[in-house]
Amino acid sequence: MHKTIINCAAFLLLTIPSFAGNEPLSVSSTLKTVIVYRTGAEMQHHANAQLSQGFNELIIENISNSTDINSIQVGCAGSVTIMGVEFSTNFMVMPAANGRIQLLKDSLKKVEKEIERNSVQVNTLNELLSVLKANKDIKGAQTGLSVGELMKLMDYYKNKLLELQQELITRQEKQKKWNELQSKLTRQLQEEEKRNTRKAGQITLQLNAAVSGRYEFTVSYVTPNAYWTPYYDIRVDDIKNPLKVIYKSKIVQTTGIDWKKVKLSLSTSVPSQWGNAPLVKSWFLSYINPVTAMEKKLSGRLAGIAVADADMNHLSEVVVTGYGVRGATSAESETVREPIYVVNGAIMSKEEFSKISRISIKSTEVLKKEAATALYGARAEGGAIVVTLKEGMSDYVSVTDNELNVTFDIELPYDVPTNGKEQTAILKEYTAGSVYKFYSAPRLDKDTYLLADVTDWEKLNLLPGDANIILEGTYVGKSFIDPNAISDTLNLTLGRDKRVVVKKEKLADYSSVKFLGSNKLQKITYEISVRNNKKDKITLLLKDQYPLPSLKEIEVELLETGNASVNKELGILSWNIELAPGESKKIRFAYSVKYPKDRLLNLN
Repeated sequence: MHKTIINCAAFLLLTIPSFAGNEPLSVSSTLKTVIVYRTGAEMQHHANAQLSQGFNELIIENISNSTDINSIQVGCAGSVTIMGVEFSTNFMVMPAANGRIQLLKDSLKKVEKEIERNSVQVNTLNELLSVLKANKDIKGAQTGLSVGELMKLMDYYKNKLLELQQELITRQEKQKKWNELQSKLTRQLQEEEKRNTRKAGQITLQLNAAVSGRYEFTVSYVTPNAYWTPYYDIRVDDIKNPLKVIYKSKIVQTTGIDWKKVKLSLSTSVPSQWGNAPLVKSWFLSYINPVTAMEKKLSGRLAGIAVADADMNHLSEVVVTGYGVRGATSAESETVREPIYVVNGAIMSKEEFSKISRISIKSTEVLKKEAATALYGARAEGGAIVVTLKEGMSDYVSVTDNELNVTFDIELPYDVPTNGKEQTAILKEYTAGSVYKFYSAPRLDKDTYLLADVTDWEKLNLLPGDANIILEGTYVGKSFIDPNAISDTLNLTLGRDKRVVVKKEKLADYSSVKFLGSNKLQKITYEISVRNNKKDKITLLLKDQYPLPSLKEIEVELLETGNASVNKELGILSWNIELAPGESKKIRFAYSVKYPKDRLLNLN
């Protein structure tokens, strides 16, 4: 009987694996490239797994926690057939250890204990004060106290009351400070815990491998939890030189995984999963919002992932042959001489040159003996390798201008944490030809503004966005760039300049009021004084206006223009004035208004 039971148990142990099948294999993936769109991002991961022959179930982890399932693409080179793909969220992923969070929690606990201890002291003092105040009356047998005893009792009551009240005030002030510290620690702790790493996604693959072996998988998908917005720095060193446009971006992502050392690209397009052919309908004209027009224009088909091998674009190894000098009289001269390495004008050894990151090389030029010795003397008889290194972030960003979008490829590996905060990246720096002029409209604003008219702005690939204006090294304010609201010239306001003074005043001696029957004729004369207190010659665009009648019984006549360019439809007077350093000029214009004398008009 016992033998039969043992045999049955052995049989079950042998047969369990065949019924259970192979356990799912879990592997972690590495994020390699990210294309960030104006809304959403396309992420590409790499993973390696050892598969057995036949059916395999593979779980690829470290995927974004929010994924458009329709966009998932899995690739595997080799004899592997992908039979099914499933996306799920793994809520068991715990956030990475953060010593700062633990430190904040410990500090918060200590503060809470101090608040509790101090609260007990405050309550005790309040109770003592209540007892003291309740027993301040002298009754019964105490009425027979002598004057001396009564004075002592009053002094005791006074001193004790003062002591308790002072101690209570001190405790209340401490309580207030502890509460403020608790509030600050709580807010800081919440800020640290915003990191969106409490859950991550995973992709489960059903695979069939023709032969066992190690295989590499590529997984790409679109996630909605990322975006980027453009903004600019407009720098003007002085009005004699062209302005600089520094193209920047703010990147935000909450995909559940930190982007660490990834190849980052920013695209101006918006991914769309709809592929239906367009249906032509009636076209009705209407006004549009210029800020949103660019968004609609940029929406289009989903751009593919550009998997470019960065190493192919740079010098991986320099080998110079045929440039050495061979002599005919000695064995030593039979050897080929090594070329010299010149990096940014400085000569360095081959060993030092080998330490330079290939991604930091901007350009390379190989010089033969004749050209090399002419520049660097006899030491360059083996030739010269002249290398120029990249300088600013702009040198590490390449721009691809496609038909429907523009892509900025950042060569340097980039880090973007998944905390929902804006991460700034400098994209490009452009030098734009510009014409500077000063502008003033004294009826609306007494100050004078510096303007820049930028030509050929289409080459800058601008998008609607805020711009920081930095004039002569000083931040002067913000502006907004809207490429859809401009034509051949981009007009930028660079700030106020107090050194160009414009003053407008009404001339009473040249203004008058007359009554003609039932009408009133009023003549108004203004004088505008302008002065250039700058050291350079300037051009000032000056604009003012005269009123236009809205009723038949009101008549307006422009009497004096001061040689202005007149827009009669808008009632605007324009002057282009050139002012030498320290020069002043005066302009006078006048108009008359005739209207019923029993009515009032605002003519200021």
